[in-house]
Amino acid sequence: MARATFYYNIRHLGEPDGYDDTRKAVALIYERHRGRYGYRRMTIGLRNEGIYVNHKTVRKLMNLMGLRAKRKKTARYRSYKGETGRVAPYVINRDFHADGPNKKWTTDVTEVRIKERKT
Repeated sequence: MARATFYYNIRHLGEPDGYDDTRKAVALIYERHRGRYGYRRMTIGLRNEGIYVNHKTVRKLMNLMGLRAKRKKTARYRSYKGETGRVAPYVINRDFHADGPNKKWTTDVTEVRIKERKT
C-alpha cells in the first residue's frame, strides 16, 4: 500500500460517510416490517419514502448494521408415502396371449399427485 493511501485512510477513518439518514430509514423500515425485508425490498421501501439509493449500498449498510431478513423454513424430506392400498394378485403371470377377444384385460394404475393430493 502506498504511503499516501495509508495516511489518507487513517485521517478519514472517523469521518461520517453521509449515510446517517439512510441508516435511520433502513432501521425504521426493518423494525416496521419485523425484520422480513431483505436488501431488495428495503431498496423499494426506501424509494417509496423518497430516498433513492443503489441496492448495493443498501446491502452494504444492512450488513454493517447487522440486519438480516428472516427466512422461511424449508420443507424437510419425508419418505413416508402414506397408506398403501391392497395389491391385487398377479394372475396373468406375463402371459398376454389370449384365445379370443375380451379374454384378458390389463390396466396400469398410476398414482398422480397434484398439489400434494393423490388422484
